[in-house]
Amino acid sequence: MDRLGSPDYATRCLAFVEDAYERANDIEIFGGDFAAESAEQYGARADLGEPPLGAFVFYDTTGTLGGERRNWGHVGLCVGAGRVVHAWDEVRVDHYLDVERLENAPGWEAPSYAGWAPVERVFEGHAPVKDWSAAGDAAAAAVRAQEERFGTAGTGPAVP
Repeated sequence: MDRLGSPDYATRCLAFVEDAYERANDIEIFGGDFAAESAEQYGARADLGEPPLGAFVFYDTTGTLGGERRNWGHVGLCVGAGRVVHAWDEVRVDHYLDVERLENAPGWEAPSYAGWAPVERVFEGHAPVKDWSAAGDAAAAAVRAQEERFGTAGTGPAVP
């Protein structure tokens, strides 16, 4: 919640939600390289309806990032009462169903709710201790990770 209003995580929603748990708990979790891949890995489509507190909340959204058009997905964290904190154009809080009505970047499809995964499932197989001091600022580290994975940092739309 300390990042509300920040544009630092635009196009890095998965890094935002992972950082929220990893840095607070000195751990490393192992999801996919992007939100849609993580949704599949965590079996999020099996859990529909209002997400519980702490759950990763997933959406399908297709667009072009790094020259590749695909369902990259979108993800946020449930902070209770159906509200999700997520990195869209900026870090914001929306009701999980209202995310489907957010304005998308040109060339991107509107997100559609795909389900949620409980934090216990996300934590399965995590590395118990991680020293985050070398990574520096969380948002800057997310930019570096995106560059390493996709060769793009800040070049995509400001939504997923």
